[in-house]
Amino acid sequence: MNLRIVLASGAALGAMVLAAPAVAQQAAPAADAAQEDDNAIIVTARRQSESLQDVPASVTVFGADTLAKTGVQRADDFIQLTPGVTIVTGTADAGDTQINIRGINGARDAESSVALVVDGILKTNTAQLNQNQGTLRQVEILKGPQGALYGRNAAAGAIVLQTVKPGDVLEGGMTVRAAQDNTYLATGFVSVPVGDTAGLVLSGNYSTTDGFFRNRFLGNSKTIDDQEVWGIDGRFVAELGPRTELDMKARYSDLTGASINFNASFHLPNFAGVDPAFFEDVNEHPFGFYSNIRPTNDQTTFEASAKIEHEFDAVTLTAWALYTDVDQSLTADSTSADFARFTFPGATPASVAASDACFASTAALTGFPLNAPTFIGNNPVPFIFDPVNGSTFGPYSPTTCDGTQYQIREQSDFSAEVRLASNGDGDVNWQVGAYYLHIDREVGVSLGADLGFGVTRQLFNGPDSTNPTTQLYHDGFKTDVYALFASADFDLTDRFNVSLAGRYDIEDRSVRSLVPNVFDPITGGPINPGQQVVGGVVQPIAGQSQTFRQFQPKVSLRYEAADNVNLYANWGIGFKSGGFNNQGSAAIVDQSFNQFIGTNVLIEDQYRKEVSSAFEAGVKGSLFDDRITFDLAGYYTSIDDMQFFEFFVGGFGLLRVVSNIDEVEIFGAEVNLTAKILEGWTVFGSANVTDSEIKANASRPVTVGNKSPYTADYTINLGTQFDLPVSNTIDFVTRADYRITGPTWFHTLQDDTNPTLFSGLLPGSALALPAFVGDADYSVSQRDAFGVVDMRIGLESDRWSVFAYAENLFDEKYLNEVITAVEFGGSFISPGGLQRFGLELGYKF
Repeated sequence: MNLRIVLASGAALGAMVLAAPAVAQQAAPAADAAQEDDNAIIVTARRQSESLQDVPASVTVFGADTLAKTGVQRADDFIQLTPGVTIVTGTADAGDTQINIRGINGARDAESSVALVVDGILKTNTAQLNQNQGTLRQVEILKGPQGALYGRNAAAGAIVLQTVKPGDVLEGGMTVRAAQDNTYLATGFVSVPVGDTAGLVLSGNYSTTDGFFRNRFLGNSKTIDDQEVWGIDGRFVAELGPRTELDMKARYSDLTGASINFNASFHLPNFAGVDPAFFEDVNEHPFGFYSNIRPTNDQTTFEASAKIEHEFDAVTLTAWALYTDVDQSLTADSTSADFARFTFPGATPASVAASDACFASTAALTGFPLNAPTFIGNNPVPFIFDPVNGSTFGPYSPTTCDGTQYQIREQSDFSAEVRLASNGDGDVNWQVGAYYLHIDREVGVSLGADLGFGVTRQLFNGPDSTNPTTQLYHDGFKTDVYALFASADFDLTDRFNVSLAGRYDIEDRSVRSLVPNVFDPITGGPINPGQQVVGGVVQPIAGQSQTFRQFQPKVSLRYEAADNVNLYANWGIGFKSGGFNNQGSAAIVDQSFNQFIGTNVLIEDQYRKEVSSAFEAGVKGSLFDDRITFDLAGYYTSIDDMQFFEFFVGGFGLLRVVSNIDEVEIFGAEVNLTAKILEGWTVFGSANVTDSEIKANASRPVTVGNKSPYTADYTINLGTQFDLPVSNTIDFVTRADYRITGPTWFHTLQDDTNPTLFSGLLPGSALALPAFVGDADYSVSQRDAFGVVDMRIGLESDRWSVFAYAENLFDEKYLNEVITAVEFGGSFISPGGLQRFGLELGYKF
């Protein structure tokens, strides 16, 4: 750990001691401050209500009291309080959320590796992972494969949420916040009895912010990470009889804001003699945003569900159905300026128009200051073609030379489940059920020429339009999922419990190209590189289909070694279905990289299923009359065909694909400790250490021996909370949370070199340099360890509360994400949140 982290740690711990402490993460209260030990926390980690102490797995729980005292609203809030779990969200667009649990990551553009279950219903769209799900009452984070119990996309774990359920009395509450950067939030709910046997909960939320960063080219406009979100949730629960309950929910949310808040960082050591910024450590990059296109992001979500539960004498029948529709789109500047796509006049009118616009915008900006090594010379031709007067734009430039991008991801799905479970607390309990899911998904990525008129929000615009489309990926995907599952729990003795579970999944997937059979107005080739030209006519891309099957068993053991100490072990298989990239992806990688610069990157239009085998063993318990609680675990996971996101940039524009890493091994350890020092004073800490190794990778063989991408070497959480009564009705409350995230590689290429497009362009350019001069060194692309302190201090009563809070108290500068575009010669990096102070008021009745 470097000196900066050590100093920050000391400062944070000093602040914590002065401010005083909080409620544990592993042993967080389930509903109120009176429930202060693991035996009192009731969880549903195995699809049944039981004490947290009895669950044979590592589970992090946040109850209602802890959620209130930490100000948690969404997944990115509570994940920062959870050891061994990291999140990347909102860097590209709002629905782009990747959660990593113990080294298994949800690859961008593939399915998630973490199941999201809200009030017993499995959500099916990755865009929902970081959305507001209503008024939270409890959060459970389960680690390790949970597919046998929770179903689809639970290879790394599951997030289980419980929201407010209506009762037989009127209650409600609201929270409002105000902070810097015009940052405001308001949430509220009201629960109303309806007659003697029913109730209704209405929840609403609104938030807005100008964000931390500004677009310097567009007059320091607040268009880099601004966002406005609002949503409303309804839940109606009725007893249809003494043994039957109906639970109906509906939710709508709307988001508008910015997207693609990245800068480029170059890793070309042989260019560093011209400018040291060509070989830059990503952690030292000075961020600046200069796009001439205002990036936008729009997302709407609607969902409705119904669940019915009927209790027979010996069994309980539960059935639910869910419909979800999430539509999102983004517009932004593009990436291809430095590879001359829109620079040289061509034979077509659209090509000439794009070139003329580029020359005009560059001439107007000659000498405009940009992030080094980017510069605008007298000639818009890249410096490798004109070393005296040329330019280096990088992506997202203030000129029109990089083009535009418009992306959509629209998904609607219907899912249903029926489950039969035994009643009672006998020595044997069991469950059996079936699941069905249908998904319709449409994904489009449109790259266009920037003629100075902005972005036209259509995937295809003709060559005579003001934003002609120059490359298009546009596909319709269909998925049908069928699954059967069962589990049984056996108390073999008073102290020894065995649980067996299994699930068999079948996923039928298909894809069809929606790209029109037309030519690219700039290059004269097909508008999609996967299209063929026969007799001068562009041919359509043929559709594909594939079925993916997997059995997911899980075995759990628990032994009560003492009254307050349990030993546990579990093993399970995790599964994530294979699928399809946008059609034409393999062709563009082969043409632009393998054939041009001699790389051997293996990308397919179809990627394989991911299967993992995970083992965990640990001990959990309490000491000194539950004043100290602990959980210590070790784990080992082997993953075959790990799905991994790859980003390619070149003269063609940009490309997002999913590839497979053939074999990865992960092993690590985790500890959680909570101590009640005095009445009302709690300190807590947790740590996770994860090591990993790529054992085989046909896509990039040189990466064998490297670490699993997006996986922090370690995470450390330290915190304290103090709850001191100052009168009969008012408490003084303060809480401090310190999170350290260890060094993180985001790509399989790590301490490695690789040829880039510059390696292919240099020999024939005006510079006439050997190819190796354009090779990149990615040893500078690892994110450094960083520590962030959040604090809250205030007063609360049974009815109201007032808190002052600080996010990132010491204004630690860190990176949110590093997307390495290997053949581009650098990385696309996004900054983390800066320091922010605010005030929160709450009221409940």
